[in-house]
Amino acid sequence: MLTGLDPRLAAAVRHFWQTRRRQGSKQGAVSGRRDYGSRTEVTGGKHLDGFVTLLHNLLVESGLPDAAILRQRSKLVLPGFFRPTKQWDLLIIADGKLLGTLELKAHVGSFGNNANNRAEEALGNATDLWAAYKNGAFQPSPQPWLGYLVLVEEAAASTHPLKPRSPHFPVFEEFEQASYIARYEILCTKLVRERLYTAACLIVSDKEGGLRGRYREPSSELSFANFVGSLSAHALGYATGRLSRS
Repeated sequence: MLTGLDPRLAAAVRHFWQTRRRQGSKQGAVSGRRDYGSRTEVTGGKHLDGFVTLLHNLLVESGLPDAAILRQRSKLVLPGFFRPTKQWDLLIIADGKLLGTLELKAHVGSFGNNANNRAEEALGNATDLWAAYKNGAFQPSPQPWLGYLVLVEEAAASTHPLKPRSPHFPVFEEFEQASYIARYEILCTKLVRERLYTAACLIVSDKEGGLRGRYREPSSELSFANFVGSLSAHALGYATGRLSRS
């Protein structure tokens, strides 16, 4: 099932950059107003749809029924514990049970302003979901699979080593001279090792190469193959059990 992943992932990367470029050129065509900076390219949404479609198809190939894989915005809402609800990017719900939850993010430009926000979002979303699960929000669901996938632009601003500023106490050693891409690798690795997420995936791509589907994966531990391998095993386990019960 996992054979031929590279060209399929390349197609999702290419869709991401093509959609951003198309939205950037069309934004404000009717109203005459344009968002500032790279916000122009993302306010239309849809730029991660290639990844959503790929994950959807891989889950179907793993044996899950199509109806169990939810991607319509109105059906992607789950109750929270510290807040009323949260909208996710892909849900797997079968027989009234929450099997999986996925969060997909991208970071292009404005690294200094948004990198910490992305980390806070990832931590907060996981903390809220597990608290809701612990307190019975998804009964009678077994422990769901929780995944985090992020695509980060490879550019001079994201690859340049940085010196963290911490006037009172030293930062952890791994953050010393770490670029923004390196910080994302640290973040995703810790999210999994601290068991906040079942699996995480980090994909890096530059604007020009990305339009041709080019990308790289800084960490084999955070590779797309590992990510979907874990997700597919979880889905296959449910599908196999479902068949044995029927």
